Amino acid sequence: MKLALRHAFVLLVCAFALFPILFVVSAAINPLGTLASSDLVPNGASLDNFAKLFSSDIYPFGRWVSNSVFIALASSSASLLLSMFAAYAFSRMRFAGRRVGLLALLLIQMFPQFLAIVTIFMIFTRVSELYPAFGFNTTWGILLLYLGGALGVNTWLMKGFLDTIPKELDESATVDGATHAQVFWKIIMPLVTPILAVTALLAFIGTMSEFLMANIFLRDAESKTLAVGMYGMIAGDGRNANFGMFAAATLITAIPTVSVFLWLQKFIVSGLTAGAVKG
Repeated sequence: MKLALRHAFVLLVCAFALFPILFVVSAAINPLGTLASSDLVPNGASLDNFAKLFSSDIYPFGRWVSNSVFIALASSSASLLLSMFAAYAFSRMRFAGRRVGLLALLLIQMFPQFLAIVTIFMIFTRVSELYPAFGFNTTWGILLLYLGGALGVNTWLMKGFLDTIPKELDESATVDGATHAQVFWKIIMPLVTPILAVTALLAFIGTMSEFLMANIFLRDAESKTLAVGMYGMIAGDGRNANFGMFAAATLITAIPTVSVFLWLQKFIVSGLTAGAVKG
């Protein structure tokens, strides 16, 4: 009896988790493409919504995908590298202001970046006048904006992982004549693969799904990211008419995130199973 109840509970949880996915898939292949006509089992399933999505003159979906993937990859890669440099310095080196710097990073992260939106908007207004390539409606501008708010959390996360690696490895490599750069790239980096993969994945997902800042700084249709562009598809009167296209876009949006997760999964597993010191 207990086993049957456990199985029933598991099936109930699976059904609860799969229902939204099935509904989105059903709406994506529904040829009518409206919210009012959405049903769990559509009549005459087709890929018309996907075709309309990529052929629409109003919604440049392909451009949104390329913008989001480029910004997410560039932002996560750059923030990962900068955070790793900072975490290595805070974990392995002793210098004046180290404790104050760590506390400052922690305190700054307690306040969301959106609280400074007015100041950031004024700065970008001036930047748009002097350097238009890094101002509003530009990929490089929003990329710099994301990099400014990604350092604190990643640095603390990586520092905690670096603190678990024995410093004897660094010291033995230094005795053998290795420089700080060689210790960092050849000794430390291979050992921190799991946290690098996890941090990169979290940064990628966070950037792909970010909406508030992008909605303010990206107003031109060609410069929008997926989150901003897809919101415009269902805003106002488009909620009912474009629901099929929106569901199709949702399924396509999941492809980059799942691909990055599958690619990083092997690094997480291999890093966790590898040992640095063998007795």
